[in-house]
Parts: sequence; structure tokens; C-alpha cells
Amino acid sequence: MQINNLISGQVLNPPTSTPPAFRWQLAVLALCLLAIAVHLSLRAAGLAATNIPLLIAVVLGGVPLALEILLKLLHRDFGADLLALLALVTGVWLQEYLAAVLIMLMLSGGQALESYALRKASAVMEALAQRMPSIAHLRKGGAQRDIAIADIAIDDEIMIFPHETAPVDGTVIEGHGSMDESYLTGEPYQMFKAPGASVLSGAINGEAMLVIRAEKLPHDSRYAQIMQVMQEAEQKRPLMRRLGDRIGAIFAPLSLAFALAAWYFTGDSTRFLAVLVVATPCPLLIAIPITLISAISMAAKRGIIIRDPTVLERLPTCRTAIFDKTGTLTYGKPELVNVAPAPDIDPAEIVQLAASLEHYSKHPMAIALMQAAKKMQRPLLDADRVSEKPGQGLSGYVGKHEILITHRKKLLQTHPALTATLPPTAAGLECIILQDGAYAATCQFRDAPRADGKSFIHHLAPSHQFNKIMLVSGDRESEVAYLAELLGITETLASQSPEQKVAIVRAETAAAPTLFMGDGINDAPALASATVGIAFGQHSSVTSEAAGAVIMENSLVKVDELIHLSASMRRIMLQSALGGMGLSLLAMAFAAAGYITPVAGALLQEAIDMLAIANALRLAWSHKIETDL
Repeated sequence: MQINNLISGQVLNPPTSTPPAFRWQLAVLALCLLAIAVHLSLRAAGLAATNIPLLIAVVLGGVPLALEILLKLLHRDFGADLLALLALVTGVWLQEYLAAVLIMLMLSGGQALESYALRKASAVMEALAQRMPSIAHLRKGGAQRDIAIADIAIDDEIMIFPHETAPVDGTVIEGHGSMDESYLTGEPYQMFKAPGASVLSGAINGEAMLVIRAEKLPHDSRYAQIMQVMQEAEQKRPLMRRLGDRIGAIFAPLSLAFALAAWYFTGDSTRFLAVLVVATPCPLLIAIPITLISAISMAAKRGIIIRDPTVLERLPTCRTAIFDKTGTLTYGKPELVNVAPAPDIDPAEIVQLAASLEHYSKHPMAIALMQAAKKMQRPLLDADRVSEKPGQGLSGYVGKHEILITHRKKLLQTHPALTATLPPTAAGLECIILQDGAYAATCQFRDAPRADGKSFIHHLAPSHQFNKIMLVSGDRESEVAYLAELLGITETLASQSPEQKVAIVRAETAAAPTLFMGDGINDAPALASATVGIAFGQHSSVTSEAAGAVIMENSLVKVDELIHLSASMRRIMLQSALGGMGLSLLAMAFAAAGYITPVAGALLQEAIDMLAIANALRLAWSHKIETDL
């Protein structure tokens, strides 16, 4: 499925449609069941030609299955399917048609189960694609006309009517209103928009019409990135699934050698077939993706979005944990505790101006300023020409005043003469406000540590074998040291830029598998550099290409649940694969000794496979994830 098709609203396969491959697999499955039923009925009635329905099934269903397996072999995909092909051909050659049809039943059933799982994953992406409109309202020369989304060019003026979906990333140039960006950010509230505010493709407009200037081409916009990420995630074959293929690749030649040896030493070709039948573990290997899908589903029910399935496999191997501070180990909800104004500046007025601008921001301190203005009974004012670039601060016009909200380090880089003017640094967070280019005030905030933070940090080593725990933050040394002391973290790095965070994470990952937990756009590079990146959804984009998992409820308990879930998934996968293989080996020994016929072997192998699949479904049947907190 191409991204350009998705963003133009062209869904190639609607979620309700059934792919041809899946329909064919179901047809072969039904054909095998019908042939077996008719065969048994004819035998019970003592009639002749009991093998005719089985031969029909072999011709109509077995030949296409054999050709499909041969095609895989031509692509050097040697695995359990090779055993299935040999067993099928041998069954027909030895006129053990019932055994041959039972092998076809196992093959088609396993393929149908895997196709169903992949179809479910595709349905999610297709449903998201259907959210996008097929046309956009272009305003040019004072006139409006509708164009296809794919025809939008950079700097085009696009009108977004009430309740419509933004077709492209852009900047508001006319109108005041709000948009629902919850599918992007995980934030349940509306984001207010004014001239200068950014708009993300896929966001749903509120009650007022907005006009935006397109900043990106449709295939480069945020919604297209979502589609790209989901498409890549769907196409990824998790490491544990490849483990199943590797097991099959080793198991197949060993089983074939064992079957040939049984035939050679006993002279009984039927034993050769019986060994091959009980050694066919194709449906058994389906237990691996079933476990994976069950784990992803359970995580989603608990408010944990698994964007990259390999997270579930890598997480139990991580030995170094690196935390961001604000919103990760703290609640990310600072409160304004002090305003230090410049001479002749009214503290309430400057808070009102700053809060009016922060109304259009996603920064955690924005809520604190708005709450402070409300307590001071200062209504919020309209803002224009709003701009918020990572690391640059928030700027815009409120009334006739130009307001800039930034941090001390950035301000002193551009205005070093203000060093003597600023108040001394204090424990906690702060922001600096400039009004019309002049220093106006310093606002100081405190952000409380999470109640579960200390217990979570302390249990990582004994419960999950983490050898190193670090706190890496862009905040000042005093605030980082204060929080580290409260939580019992000994290794800290403060005042780190996003680039420095990446360097730290890469260095630690080179030494040991690393888990990085962060919140916010600035953490995206570090999240992408770690072995496993976990983002907290309240202040970070779910569609960022960085995090492999997103915790929507901003709780460290959820992180612990994810660690336990990944460990359980890995354990169940290995139990299903290795346990099933062990039972197959035992059955092969009995088949070689002549105690199991080909038909009985097919039924026995099916039972072994069902046991493995039932074990794999334990996660799906479970209603609770273990946690230490």
C-alpha cells in the first residue's frame, strides 16, 4: 500500500474486505474438512471408492499448496514447510491419502491463522487512512476551489471548514479556533489555534473556520508519517518470529535425516512418512506471532501502545535505564510559586500576557501560567503571530505587546547584558519573559516527583536486572540534583541539549542494551537511539518515529507492567516453540519405532500444535498484567 494513495484517501483494501489469499486458505481448509468427512462416511457405510474425495482434495488444494512451498524454496526459504511438502508428496506416493489431506489441513489452517492476524494489523492502518479527506479547499486570488490532496503545494492557502480534517501540515494565517489533536498527542483536550500557530495534518477542526498556509507537501506531512510508520511496523518481522524460522530451518534437515534413517534401517517406507508427518511443525510456529499479537492487544487495553513489536522482545534484555526528568519522573504539571518582575512591571499583568500566549502552547508550564492567571482573575487575551520552535521559546503578540517566553540559558546567549538583571537561580523550574524586547519577569515553578518514582527506581535492579540507572535532563543542575536525591539516583547529567542526550544514550547503548524513557519532542532523538525507547503520551506525539512504545496514562506502574508483559511474552514464546519441538521429537521416535502410523501421526501432530497454540493464547485469555508496584 503506497503512502500517496493513503493520503489522498484511496484505501486499496477496505477493512471489511477479505484478501484473496485468506479466502483461498479458508477454501482449502473447508475442502480438507469436507473430504475427510465424506471419506469417513463412505468407510462407515462400507462403500467403495472411499479415497475419491481425498484425491479430489489433493488435486484441488494440495497441488497449489505444493507449488506455493516450492516457490518459497526457490527464494531460499528453507524451514518447516519443506517437511510439509515432503510429507505431502510421500503420502500421495504411498497412497496414504488421508494422511496427505491431514497435512494439507495443518498447512492451510496455520496459513489462515497467520493471514488473519496480518489482516487485523492492516485493518488498523486502513481505518486510519479513511480519516483523511480526498479533497482540500484551495484559496487563490480571492476565489475558492476544491483540489485533490495530492495536488497541494507548499505555500498554498487551504481553508479548513468546521469539523473538517486538516489535509496537510501548515500554519494558521486567518481565524481563531481549536483543533482536536488527540490522535497525535494523546492529550484529551482541544489545542487552541491563532495566526502563527502550527496545524498538523489529520487534526480535526472545531467550530470556527481556519485558513492555513501549507508548510509541507502531503506526503511529507505528519499524517503521512503516521501511515509510513504503521506500514513499516506491519512489514517488520519480529526477532522472535525469525527465531521460529531459524528453529524450523534447523529442525527440518534433522527430521528428514531421522526419517531417512528410520526407512533405511527398517526398510519400511511408511515409517519414513510417519516421522515426516509428526515432524511438521508449521502451525506450531504460528504460536509465536499469536503470542506477539496477544501481547500487543493486552498492552493496548492497558493504555500502552506498542508501535514497534521488537520492543517486547528487546525490553527484557535491557540493563541500563536512562530517564528524562520533567513529565517522566515528575508529574509534568508544575505550579507557579513565584514571580520576580522587573521594576515598573505589574506581576499580575505580565502573568496575564504570558498566559494568553501560552494558551496556544503544549508546554507543561503553559497550564501553570493559565491556572495562575485564573486565580488572579485575569482573563486570557487573543494572541497573534504565535511561534514555538524547539529550543527557541514561545513568541507572539498579545494586544500591542510582543511577548517572548524563553529559558535563562537561551536568553543569556542572545542577551548577555541581562546577567546582572536576572534574579539568582533557585531550585525548581523557571521561564524568562520579555515584553517588547525588554526583560519583564522571571516565573518560578515547582514540579512534584511522582509518588511511585522512588519505589519504581529501587525495584529495577533486583526485579528486572538493571545494572545502571541514570537521570539525564535539560534542566538545571540544582533541580536535577534535588530530584535525584529524592529518588535515590546517583548518576545524573543536567543541562543536556537534545544532541548531548543522543550522544549519552548511544554511548550507553554501545556498552549494554539501554532503555530510555522520555517526554516531549526534544527527547525524540534519544528515544530513537536507545535499544528501547518509551514515550509518555501526555506531552509527546504518538506518531513520532522515535519511541517503540507509548505510555498513554503517564504512569511508571504502566512501565513496570510493560516490562512484565514483555518478559511473559518471551517466556511463552519459547515454551510454545521449544516445548512443541520436544514433543514432536518424542513422537518422531515412536513413529520411527513403528508405533505411530502416518494418519495417527498427523492427528498427534495436530494435537501438539493445538497445545502450543493454546499456550500462546494464555496472554490473550489473561485479564491482568503482573506488576511489582
